[in-house]
Amino acid sequence: MPITELLERNARLYGNETALVEVNPEITEVRRVTWKEYELIEPNPECRYRREITWKVFDEKANRFANMLLERGVQKGDKVGILLMNCLEWLPIYFGILKTGALAVPLNFRYTADEIKYCLDLAEVDVLMFGPEFIGRIEEIAEEISRSRLLFYVGEGCPSFAEHYDSNAANCSGTAPDIKITDSDDAAIYFSSGTTGFPKAILHNHESLVHSANVEQNHHGQTRDDVFLCIPPLYHTGAKMHWFGSLQSGSKAVLLKGVKPESIIETVSNEKCTIVWLLVPWAQDILDAVDRGEIELEKYQLSQWRLMHIGAQPVPPSLISRWKEKFPEHQYDTNYGLSESIGPGCVHLGVDNIHKVGAIGKAGFGWEVKIADESGNTVERGQVGELYVKGAGVMTCYYHDEKATAETLRDGWLLTGDMAQEDEDGFIYLVDRKKDVIISGGENLYPVQIEDFLRSHPAVKDVAVIGLPDKRLGEIAAAIVSIKDGMTCTEDEINTFCQKMPRYKRPHRVIFADVPRNPTGKIEKPKLREIYCGESLVAAQIKN
Repeated sequence: MPITELLERNARLYGNETALVEVNPEITEVRRVTWKEYELIEPNPECRYRREITWKVFDEKANRFANMLLERGVQKGDKVGILLMNCLEWLPIYFGILKTGALAVPLNFRYTADEIKYCLDLAEVDVLMFGPEFIGRIEEIAEEISRSRLLFYVGEGCPSFAEHYDSNAANCSGTAPDIKITDSDDAAIYFSSGTTGFPKAILHNHESLVHSANVEQNHHGQTRDDVFLCIPPLYHTGAKMHWFGSLQSGSKAVLLKGVKPESIIETVSNEKCTIVWLLVPWAQDILDAVDRGEIELEKYQLSQWRLMHIGAQPVPPSLISRWKEKFPEHQYDTNYGLSESIGPGCVHLGVDNIHKVGAIGKAGFGWEVKIADESGNTVERGQVGELYVKGAGVMTCYYHDEKATAETLRDGWLLTGDMAQEDEDGFIYLVDRKKDVIISGGENLYPVQIEDFLRSHPAVKDVAVIGLPDKRLGEIAAAIVSIKDGMTCTEDEINTFCQKMPRYKRPHRVIFADVPRNPTGKIEKPKLREIYCGESLVAAQIKN
């Protein structure tokens, strides 16, 4: 069945129950105070910005938007782009697109104007929905992109080069359009994270989306009593597919705008959240804030919080050890996935396997996995190879890119590009990205292993290891290290700490700097290579 049927079912069964809540701690609502003939508007610090909608309203909004698109000529198979920050309108717009038989095309909110145009052209987008944060960027390219596209604005203060979404959709029917949609119909185009170059357009069908909902609900056992706190951006498969567990169970979800530790804990308490998905930096920030006394956990209602899970990047075992000290009652889980496998879940640790922290787990619900050599043959247990996955959530293709598709899909298997190994119990551990492996003096160095070790240093907040060119060894490992607030550390201290590692794995260079991460928490290693590999080459030329 198409994913839209789950929304329609929830509207029928749980119509008056809350589906979505939007919370923005950075905005204080105002209250109106009437005094004689004057009306004053003053801040109300006790009332934070909060909106919510029921399942019935959610479905009606999706229907109105779908009918608006159909009235404007959108047909089955067309593409509609979404360039919005997380907000209450995001998911109704997404489902409205799907109800027309068109494809939803979410865009990364960090894209520059040129990158937005590139992705619109690559995915052949016919309509673009955008919010107030993007007016400047869209204005730069409006003349070019509006020649063949409709532009709709979501928010207050619609710019002159776009039409207003609310005023157009409000007058359309709230009844679902009569469009036949099947499992095999194309549903969405997502873009790769761009950590290895320009993003690719990833095509998924409705079967993929429904499979991801089944996987999430199976892994985390969402019931209608659960409340999911969603913080990562909805344009990414990770956030949306975790939310699909709430869609499957008909339970409430909270969209939190902002990642400050106090805001996360406060929202968990106020909204009675039971499931929270965090990225590594956010979990670290929460623990650091608790250690500094900035967050006093006993002041919050947190007893209902049952599950903390992390994905999108390797998870340091030391982080989970710290977390369990502060939150001993929490279940912990991690999921591995790619946008090409419709996000998280193709490999899954499971809440009963915390003794295997550091592993990404075993094959997820409805998935097959193997670790293979360059020829696609399964390697012996314990050996390093490339992780392959197979299941209903594998992408259809890279849109209009036959070469990249052929390189990535092989006999139904998706080649992930991640190097991994399996332990004696069948648990899979990520070693590194295939393209990130450092070859130094003939030895393969896997940066994730070095990063995990360095993160166990008490002063280290974050770390990224990259290869720098070296005349004698070919490459050397360099560690870019971010230090925790209020702490100090020297290069000598890091080098002394690294004496516990085999000599060939020790970083040859330590650089104290911020570690850039994209919105889904992945380290932006191309950016680091651009900064430091250039410096290294200049230094080598001077030296020689």
